[in-house]
Formats: sequence, C-alpha cells, structure tokens
Amino acid sequence: MRPAAVLTLCLALPPLAAAQDKGTEVKLNKLKGTTPADWVKEKPANLLRSYQFKLPGAKGAADAEVAVFPESHPNPDKSLPRWKAQFVPPEGKTVDDIGRLAKWEVKGAAVTVFDVTGGTWKYKERPQDPASKEQLMDNYRVVWVIVAEEDEATHVRLSGPVASVEKHFKAFEGWVKGFR
Repeated sequence: MRPAAVLTLCLALPPLAAAQDKGTEVKLNKLKGTTPADWVKEKPANLLRSYQFKLPGAKGAADAEVAVFPESHPNPDKSLPRWKAQFVPPEGKTVDDIGRLAKWEVKGAAVTVFDVTGGTWKYKERPQDPASKEQLMDNYRVVWVIVAEEDEATHVRLSGPVASVEKHFKAFEGWVKGFR
C-alpha cells in the first residue's frame, strides 16, 4: 500500500477513544456525577453493587477498582469499625496510624471518607457471607466513602495496590466532590 493510501484510510476511521471520551453517569439516590473517561465500566461482581469500574493500574501494578454500594447505612459509627477490622497494619503501627478520616460536603449530602494506605487488606467479595473466601491483599490502599443524603446513603469504595490508587485518587476525589 502506498503512503497516500494509508493516510486516506487512517483519516476515514473514527477515533478509537470516541466511545470512552465522556465517562459514565453514575446516580447515587438523588445525586449524579460522571466518572473520568478512563474508568472502564464493568458488570457488577455481585448484587450488592450498583456500579463497578476498573481503573488502569500504575506501571507494574494491578488495576484499581471503584465499587458503588447503594442502600447502605448512613452512620459512619456503624461502618468504620468494620472497615478498620479489614486491615492489618504494618508491624508497629495501628490502623489509625495508616488511616485518615475526612468529612466533605457536596450539594445535598454529607460525605465521610476513610482512607487507609499500606498494610494488608482482608478482602471478601461478600463480607457478610460466611462462605465468601477471604483474600489477603498486601500493600493495598482502600478509600471508603459514605455519601449520606438525608436518611439514605451510598457507600463508594476505591481499592487497589497503593501505587494504582494513588494514580487515580485526585480524579476519584474530584468525581465524588462533583456529585450534584
């Protein structure tokens, strides 16, 4: 094929990223927000999730994941002890040493964020199911978010290897803060 023919063929093809340019609209009760375009929407792994996204991993690290859990408990005092119990901190540290608690406001909702970096995450796909097998994920970061609107809440979780979550954290934070 001659160079001019290749150029003509390339100009006639639609851009590969056209379908992903806009991201995915996510609804949390009365709020809406659009994900970053590089988040890949997946079929939720189980019925507890309303949305699930794969986020490309950092160089040499596994992908990160965002999972959205509707109809969750709005009170952080009910969820935080359970989330803390899922982490084994590095030797000589506590979960409170490697975790940060923050509160944000978005239009129409109070947001509580618990961000744990490092240590081993004792992950279970279905945490309340005794038959669900526990997996130990070393050097992980998990950011749990409670978006509480009046008396309804949605939990959102960003999880993955520390480097992969770090790669996407600012976009994740902007996405959550952008809900309206």
